[in-house]
Amino acid sequence: MNFDYTDEQNAIRDSLSKWAAQQYDFDKRREALKIEDAWKKNWATFAEFGLLAAPLPEDFDGLGGGAIDVSVVTEEFGRALIVEPYVPTVVIGGGALKYAGSDAQKDEHLTAIAGGERVIAFAQGEPKSRWALNDVSTAAKKDGAGYVLNGQKAVVLGGPQADHFLVTARTAGGQRDAKGISLFLVSKTAKGVTTRDYPTMDGTRASEVYFENVSVGATNLIGAADGALPLVERLVDEANAAYCSEAVGCMRMMTSSTQEYAKTRKQFGKAIAEFQVIQHRLVDMFIATEESVSMALLATIKLGESDAERAKAVSAAKVSIGKAARFVGQAAVQTHGGMGVTDEMRVGHYFKRVTMLDATFGNVDYHLKRYTALNAKAAA
Repeated sequence: MNFDYTDEQNAIRDSLSKWAAQQYDFDKRREALKIEDAWKKNWATFAEFGLLAAPLPEDFDGLGGGAIDVSVVTEEFGRALIVEPYVPTVVIGGGALKYAGSDAQKDEHLTAIAGGERVIAFAQGEPKSRWALNDVSTAAKKDGAGYVLNGQKAVVLGGPQADHFLVTARTAGGQRDAKGISLFLVSKTAKGVTTRDYPTMDGTRASEVYFENVSVGATNLIGAADGALPLVERLVDEANAAYCSEAVGCMRMMTSSTQEYAKTRKQFGKAIAEFQVIQHRLVDMFIATEESVSMALLATIKLGESDAERAKAVSAAKVSIGKAARFVGQAAVQTHGGMGVTDEMRVGHYFKRVTMLDATFGNVDYHLKRYTALNAKAAA
């Protein structure tokens, strides 16, 4: 099998890498995080590079790419610690519209996403739902031709930057029923929508989103009513595959940064890289990173398979990469010593990011249980 990137994918990767080195280096990133609207300039640049259009249909100003194109982008995001809400907007929001949106919805929103004029956050998790995608208590009650939404969504990543929310809401059934879940695209400025924004541990931002008697029309419904769960599962798997590639980018940087540091940090009159125990640690970090590259690629390739195969590959990658990223992060911080956890050293920021990625849409324990359940179901 040919694992080489296409010329177009290499061009995207190289352009993003060069831009990040000049405009998104570690010090500039730290300063930008302190400015509320600093992300907007970067978002416009991503639109110019075609990053926002990469996986979207050509009929709606997209480039017609696929999951591999997304993985190229998100791995570079990981290398540079780019925190703009790419996955929530392009992978989840764009994916929902691409797979289930009407032509009118696609024309309105996909073209806006590609042009950098629409930012979408995925309002799915709730205060007590953990990572169970079927656990939805936010209600959407029929009201004439439309619906009225009431409920709360928790840790909505990219919420502060978003102008629309992709909301899971229950239109039928009980709180944990698989059937009866619907998807709505709701404007942030809609009457009855309020948010509470806050920073997360890795420098990104999230929101608690509250819906109080929010009226939405039938045109806000994405896909058929009551049957959105399979689509939500697909979108979350695609998001997790993209996040796995981002974690790989972070791990590459932690490994290379630690190697360089070990060559220059001297103890007992020589560089610590000359000590065998450090050499073994660096080799183990490299191996863990390369294994993660393969797992992320496998998960990305399997996104086009059956629902069961896709889910198993993604959960396997989440488990493997989650464990590997923790090891690489801990080894990097330990090799740097006390400085590794200071705000001035970038290695600690990478460790925070991979920790956040592990906890997004299911951690190692959650996906190990999911993988086991999927295998048991297949064997039954």
